[in-house]
Amino acid sequence: MSRFTMDEVAWHPRIPPVAAEQATPAQLAALEACPPAQRRSTYFLTLANDPGSLGERGALFNSVMYAPRGLPRAERELATAVVSLVNGCIYCTSVHARRFAELTREPAAMQALLDEGIGTALPPRRRAIVDFAAKLTATPGAITGADLAPLRAAGLEDLEVLDLIHAIAMFANANRLMQSLGASVAP
Repeated sequence: MSRFTMDEVAWHPRIPPVAAEQATPAQLAALEACPPAQRRSTYFLTLANDPGSLGERGALFNSVMYAPRGLPRAERELATAVVSLVNGCIYCTSVHARRFAELTREPAAMQALLDEGIGTALPPRRRAIVDFAAKLTATPGAITGADLAPLRAAGLEDLEVLDLIHAIAMFANANRLMQSLGASVAP
């Protein structure tokens, strides 16, 4: 049985989160730059201890994950779920696996990925995205121009490839923050 799930996972911080009702104007402004559904999460309230970096991170997250052009949102969610799987971040995997399943209405496809791992059978475009996300996450220094060939063969255009790389890189950072600042607690 996989330790990864699409169920909601709890997260317990190692440093105290900011109490929303006691947040400074700078902390509140930084939280406003974050995705609306996350603004009062324990994780984002923990990041609000450093409002400058949280504000920048929130703006970057919105730009990378919600941009109306380039790689479709479901494929960004697929890539970030894979990054989180490779990095062992149970919390982030659950969030982005669930979002992928919601956007595609294909929970069985994501469940197979969670249960069988990144080698599970996938359509060619998803296979290319999963393989690239896994390799860039595990061995970023090993990526070469040749690693883009399967993405291009699967139909990804330059902007989609760039969006994919942005999502993967941002989640390498997000996973490190989440895993360093606290612990995921499976349901």
